Amino acid sequence: MNILTVRDLSAGYGATDVLHNVNFTVEQGTIVALLGANGAGKTTILRALSGLLPSRGVVEFGGTDLRQCSPARRVELGLAHIPQGRGTFGDFSVEDNLAAGAFTVRDKKQIGQDMERWYSAFPRLAERRRQQAGSLSGGEQQMLALARALMSRPKLLMCDEPSLGLAPAITEQIFEIFKSLNDEHGMTILIVEQNADLTLQFAHTAYVMEAGDITVSGPASELLSNEAVQQSYLGV
Repeated sequence: MNILTVRDLSAGYGATDVLHNVNFTVEQGTIVALLGANGAGKTTILRALSGLLPSRGVVEFGGTDLRQCSPARRVELGLAHIPQGRGTFGDFSVEDNLAAGAFTVRDKKQIGQDMERWYSAFPRLAERRRQQAGSLSGGEQQMLALARALMSRPKLLMCDEPSLGLAPAITEQIFEIFKSLNDEHGMTILIVEQNADLTLQFAHTAYVMEAGDITVSGPASELLSNEAVQQSYLGV
């Protein structure tokens, strides 16, 4: 069953389209990789899905047509977006950042329970709950961005370049967290990445973008072992 269906999606900046009638689906309970070179349109897709960019085409999420939904309404429906660069509030404490992620949750008791749940999953954040987010390491900020997104109780988690600026060991730790969220909680995750090799090891399905359109798709394991695809589209 598809949690997300995108048909003929076009979007861009000003009068210039970056996406050209893009079509793809995300199956519920899977990790999906969206790959491609810098400038291929990957980030634009996430911004359009989140409602941060005007777009044309059809986007159905959990059976709801998102075309008339505001960004806040999309979050309420279960769509969470971790932007490139993480987007944490540097002057806020770790705990205040997590509370901000729960702005669509009305039940204060539930917010408290969720906060403790994610502190348990991210013990380094629990140790730093009173610390300003801007003083955290890059890896800790990525964990905070992830935990903050999870506070909204998402059905689909969209992550834009989670490895950006992180050491390889920390990057692998972040991807292990994605795998755990998927395995243990059934979380559906859409990952935009330039680190194709690592992402394909964790994903179930992959799409490769070039010049604003999807040019290759298939099981991640097949793309990982396809030398022609790797050389032509993924630069490895």
